[in-house]
Amino acid sequence: MFWDKISPLYDLFENVYNNKVYAGTGKKVAEFIEPSDVVLECACGTGAITVCIANKCKKLVATDFATGMLKRAAKKCGKYDNVSFKRADITNIKCSDERFDKVVAGNVIHLLADPGKALSELERIVKPGGKIIIPT
Repeated sequence: MFWDKISPLYDLFENVYNNKVYAGTGKKVAEFIEPSDVVLECACGTGAITVCIANKCKKLVATDFATGMLKRAAKKCGKYDNVSFKRADITNIKCSDERFDKVVAGNVIHLLADPGKALSELERIVKPGGKIIIPT
């Protein structure tokens, strides 16, 4: 899989070619997270956003379809005991309806073959009055 193959070089590439945006996105997303929030992050990649929101929320489930990305994110966030990592498909999320206070899907919607299906899933799993955060 493409994302597994590039996972070892992803942070290097982003830091060299896109550093300001890459570093700033997680900080900006963290501004929307409250200490009582249970958060799902879809397509967490190597954890650039994950590491910024982990210390702000009650619980964070970080997901990605690529296991290589998940391994890198887990290593980056090893000091946080409120974060779990799971392999998941953003277009078919295996969890109950209205489970999360906030749902984050950074830099992924535009890459999907069926973005509408992913958005429907995000709407399904976020609690009423919750937020779907999609930085791109």
